[in-house]
This record gives sequence, C-alpha cells and structure tokens, in this order.
Amino acid sequence: MKAIVCHKYGSPDVLELKEIEKPLPLENEVLVKVHAASLNFGNLVLLKGKPFLARFAFGLLRPKYAIPGGDIAGVVEAVGKNLKQFQPGDEVFGDLSSSGWGGFAEYVSVQEFAIALKPTNISFEQAAASPMASVTALQGLRDKGMIKTGQKVLIYGASGGVGTFAVQIAKSFGAEVTGVCSTRNVEIMRSIGADLIIDYTKEDFTQTKERYDLILGVNGSNSISAYKHVLKPNGNFVHVGGAESQMFRSLVFGPFISMTGSKKISNLLQRANQNDLMYVKELLETGKVKPIIDKRYKLSEVSEAFRYFLEGHAQGKVILPI
Repeated sequence: MKAIVCHKYGSPDVLELKEIEKPLPLENEVLVKVHAASLNFGNLVLLKGKPFLARFAFGLLRPKYAIPGGDIAGVVEAVGKNLKQFQPGDEVFGDLSSSGWGGFAEYVSVQEFAIALKPTNISFEQAAASPMASVTALQGLRDKGMIKTGQKVLIYGASGGVGTFAVQIAKSFGAEVTGVCSTRNVEIMRSIGADLIIDYTKEDFTQTKERYDLILGVNGSNSISAYKHVLKPNGNFVHVGGAESQMFRSLVFGPFISMTGSKKISNLLQRANQNDLMYVKELLETGKVKPIIDKRYKLSEVSEAFRYFLEGHAQGKVILPI
C-alpha cells in the first residue's frame, strides 16, 4: 500500500510517499480502507517535534509513529476475531491519535475504540474533517467550559478547523455565539450561524463593552489578561490552541488566577473518546453541525498541504482524499 512516512522531525519536506506492507489486524483491531484523512495541529507536533515536551510522548530523537495522520474516514475491510462492534463493509470515521496514528495511508489497522460508524448523510471527506476538531471543540465547551443555555460565548480563532465546529456546537447548546475572525472569513461565520462577528482586523474585542460567560481561545497570541478583562464574574477562559507563549502563560498563571478570583483560566488537552465521537455523529446527522472544508490535496501532495496548513489561515479543514 501507499503511505506517508516520516522518520525524522523537521519541515514538511521530510515527509515521503512510499510503498509499504499493508497491515493485518490483530485480534483486537479493525482494518480500515482509508477514503479520506485530514490535517490537525497534532500532526504538526508529530512532524516538527515541537513543543519539545511533546517528544516525551511522540519520540525523543525521532518520531515514535512513522506514519502520521489522526483523522480518517473509510470502510472496514476486516476485523479481529475478538471484536463484535464492527463488520466488514461498515463505513466508519475516527481519531487515531490515541491508538498509534497512521491515517495518511491507504489502509490502517486500529483499535475499535478509536472509530465510530460514519454519519450516513455526509461524504467520506466531510467525515474525515470531523473527529479531532469537533471533539476538541466539544470537550473545550462542555467539559472545561461547562457551557450552559443562554450564555454568551466568544470563540477566538473561529474560522479554522476547531473554531468552525466550536461555533456550531456552542449554538447547539443554546448559547449566543460571537466569532472572532478576519475579514475574509466573515461570510463563513454567517453561514455556520454565529450570532455576532468581530473582524479582528477592524475591531479589538477587548475594547467592546460586551462581557462573556465563556471564551474558547482556539488561535492567536492575545494575553491572558486580555481574555480575563472581557470575562464576566465566574466566567471561564479555555485555552485550546494558539501561540506557545500563550499556552505557557495559561499553564503557569491560570491556576493562580483561578484560585484567587471568580474567573477561571484553564487549558484543554483533547483526548480521543468514542462516546464523544458518537455525540458528534448525532450532531452531524441532524444537521446541527456541518464540516467546513477549505482545500483538498492528493496524498502525494502532503508536503504542500502541510505548508499551506502551517500558514495558519485555513478556512475550516484541509483534506487528503485517498
């Protein structure tokens, strides 16, 4: 089979398309013929080996997982003899980040807890766009942010993969959602139902009179004090992604701020979860959430896909049809 292989940390140029042996499922694994995969921030960590602390999970000197790729959608080809949840022919999607990665390939053998039945009303590409980004948004809003109906929620970095899901999932909880994005992404915000839109090239969200119950920081390099300033008393700021300096400040100062005042500052470390994936599946099937796809690249163009992704301006998800 064809697969993208990475044997050292570095730029997208270290990624190689190679012919390797097709995997066989172990007794507790499912063999999936991959129809589509997508790029995520976790793929960048696996590629670059940064931040350095991540290497303790991904490999200190070189990548522990030779084939990158977390999000996939495809068709079950075979199942281990001990498994009952899936059958050959089932259409599935999932997040492989907690079960060995390996999604940038024509086939992958994966533990069944990493996948779920694909929503029947969306394509393989749309399904591959969904798992990691949607579950990240869900866990940030529901588990860390403790979102409630009627709250005012701000999504900073609302036009990317996690951000577009976060806007829609927050709406599904009955929140009033403000999306922060650039001018080129305003129409995307309207199309996914944002109640209010702040164009950060024209307006500073910290200078408005509005205050929020929950802020999800998906991208950007704003200071923690800036987010704290626009939180209501008892409000929550959840750091999901953005500049490394911002992550460091939220990790170091967040607990102190949370202990000494009513406003809470926390970080999300997303974890693949089949129950959460099935929750998102229902949102997709009922039309409450729709994946936004920016660009598609062939498997042989994966280096180009990563270079585009690294620019940080993707409108939704970057997809690899396989």
